[in-house]
Amino acid sequence: MNPKSILKGRGAQHNVPNRFFELSHELRDDFLEYCAKEGEQADKNKTLYLPVFPKTIVNKVTSPDVGMGYSMNMYQGCEHGCVYCYARNSHEYWGYSAGLDFERRILVKKDAPKLLEAFIKRKNWKAFPIVMSGNTDCYQPAEKQFEITRECLKVFLKYKHPVGIITKNALILRDLDILKALANDNLIAVNISITSLSEETRRVLEPRTATIKKRLETVKVLSENGIPVNVMLAPIIPSINSHEILPMAKKVQEAGALSIAHTLVRLNGAIGEIFTEWIKKAMPDRADKVLHQIESCHGGKLNDSRFGKRMRGEGEIAKQIHDLIKLARHKYFKDKAMPKLNTTLHEQYKEGQLKLF
Repeated sequence: MNPKSILKGRGAQHNVPNRFFELSHELRDDFLEYCAKEGEQADKNKTLYLPVFPKTIVNKVTSPDVGMGYSMNMYQGCEHGCVYCYARNSHEYWGYSAGLDFERRILVKKDAPKLLEAFIKRKNWKAFPIVMSGNTDCYQPAEKQFEITRECLKVFLKYKHPVGIITKNALILRDLDILKALANDNLIAVNISITSLSEETRRVLEPRTATIKKRLETVKVLSENGIPVNVMLAPIIPSINSHEILPMAKKVQEAGALSIAHTLVRLNGAIGEIFTEWIKKAMPDRADKVLHQIESCHGGKLNDSRFGKRMRGEGEIAKQIHDLIKLARHKYFKDKAMPKLNTTLHEQYKEGQLKLF
C-alpha cells in the first residue's frame, strides 16, 4: 500500500460528477499551480454540517435483498469515508457528489426524534422493528456533537418500540444505559460492521471509522451487557479481505457475537469510478487483480443492480466466499442465533405510559 498518495482522512479522492447535473467542477492544473505559488490551499478538506428539515424520517424498505422492513437515517452523507459505501449514490439526490461531498457535506436532521415520535404514535401503526442506519451510520462522528441518535433511542424506550442499529463506531457505547434498558424488554438488536482484522487495511479502506480493536471491544461490552450483537462481515472484497473470513468469524464469536452476516462488494453507480481511482492509489500492485475479480462476481461488470444477485454475486469466487461463510457459521455459530425482537409492548405505551384501562 502507498498511504502517502491518499488524501488524508478520506476514502474518495475527488468529487465525481453528479449524474443529475449538466455542469461539474474540476480542479485545473493551472489553478493548483497558482495555489502552490501563493502558498494557499486548493482544498481545505474540511467537513461541513448542514441542517435539513425533512417531513418524514421513517422509510419503508421494499428491496427483497435487505433484511429490514423499515429504516431511518439521522444523517445523510457519512464522514467515515468508506470507499466502497453503497450509500454514496444517495448523496446525488441532494445535489452533491457521491465522492468527497458524501464525506464532507453531512446533512443533519435535528428534528428526527420528533418525527419518529409522531410516526410510532400513529393509531394505525403496528410495531415493527425500525433499523437506524439503513443508509448512513447513525454513530458517525457527527453524532458525538448532535446526539440525535441518542434522543431517538429515548423515544424508542419511552414507547417500548423495537429498534435495530447498524454501525461501525464504538460511540454506541456512550448510550449503553439506554441500550440496556431496551434489552430488558428484548427491544434492541445491534449489528456491528467489521471488515478486516488488519489496521493497515482499515485505515485506507475506512479512514475515519473506529479501530478494529475498539470494534471488537464494542462487541464484547454489548454482549456482556445482554445486548444481542450480529457482526456484519461486509463487504467482502476479493483479494482484500476475502482471506480473513474465518479469522474474523472466530474473533467476533470470541467477543460474544451471536451471528454473522455478509455481503459481496458491489460498485454501483458512481462508486465504481471512486473505488477504481482509490485502489490504484492505495494498492497499485493488486488493483487490476481486485477489479477483475469483482467483475467476475457480477457478470463481468463492477456494477450489478439485479435483485437476488447484486449483494451475493455469482461465479467461482463468489461461491468460494459463500462456502467460507457457511463453514464459519457451522464452526463458530452453531446453535446460536439473534433473538426475534418484541413487538407486543408498544401498543400499550402509545401514549407514553402503560394504559390502565
